Amino acid sequence: MNAAQTSLDPPHFPVMLKEVIEICSPKNGGSFVDCTFGGGGYSKELLKFPNTKVIALDRDKGAIREAEKLKEKFSGRFSFYNEKFSNLDLILNEKNSIDTFIFDLGISSNQLLDLDRGFSFKSNKRIDMNMGLSEISAEEVLNEVDEKNLKLIIKTFGEEKEGSRIAKNIVRAREKKRISLVPELVKIIEASKKKIFNKKINVCTKTFQALRIFVNKEITELIEGIITAAKFLKADGKIVVITFHSIEDKIIKFFFNYYSKNRSKPSRYFPEEETKAPILFHNNNNKFLKASPKEININPKSRSAKLRFIMRNNEQFKDPAELKMKFKRYLDLENINV
Repeated sequence: MNAAQTSLDPPHFPVMLKEVIEICSPKNGGSFVDCTFGGGGYSKELLKFPNTKVIALDRDKGAIREAEKLKEKFSGRFSFYNEKFSNLDLILNEKNSIDTFIFDLGISSNQLLDLDRGFSFKSNKRIDMNMGLSEISAEEVLNEVDEKNLKLIIKTFGEEKEGSRIAKNIVRAREKKRISLVPELVKIIEASKKKIFNKKINVCTKTFQALRIFVNKEITELIEGIITAAKFLKADGKIVVITFHSIEDKIIKFFFNYYSKNRSKPSRYFPEEETKAPILFHNNNNKFLKASPKEININPKSRSAKLRFIMRNNEQFKDPAELKMKFKRYLDLENINV
């Protein structure tokens, strides 16, 4: 929620709140890190239990106002930082000290509904897409990245089959006039789409997702965040992650599987004799939770959500270097110069 929003705005619905709290099991207290504070849904619920402490962070300065209310109400039990996942290790100062980390990934409803920020293709404002603490805007990407890399961004992060045509038409359009407003980009995408593969999804969705991920370095931030979480977890502490698209889920699934005791057969990427990958987690059953039909009816955003969680073992932390190796192409792409 940003400073311009009021109590008349749509209510904040933390996805799968009941399931997350059951996994956290805060009845006997504990230390929790809410890595995506947003409207504070998970933090507020955890703080209802008397012996809990919550450290929250959010890269969006719009979350500060709600966080200040909780700091006042739960003095000594709640702290907030306007930071990204990659700075988690600067916030936490004692290894093996946290019971549960919660990551609710992707864009928040409040960010999407704030049309001034340009996340929604329904906006008529500037194409920004900065979630907070980013160095670039989507407008800069559209007008300054070369066609080859623009195509890679759209096809890789948006999984957009017609990314080549969209990138080519973006470059043609910007040669005539700088692309600055959301409707200008929407018009280019709509004109580029020859086939509609899924009529339930707006034709702009995948390109907008790709630009947002790139602008905010979401893959880099996610990988840095979950590695830090594994470092600071207590033995038997948990990492809870809610994903909303296949790239996020692929990363979490690999991280939980590859670094758990039930690691599958040697990977073609990392043959057993060539890797000394640490075992950081107890057995992973590879299952995930989905929102109930009732929740989906109340909060349609939860339809695409997958909740995965895993429990830390008592082995000494070692850097899981293979995670960055496996997803190197995403990390390299996010770090091209604009």
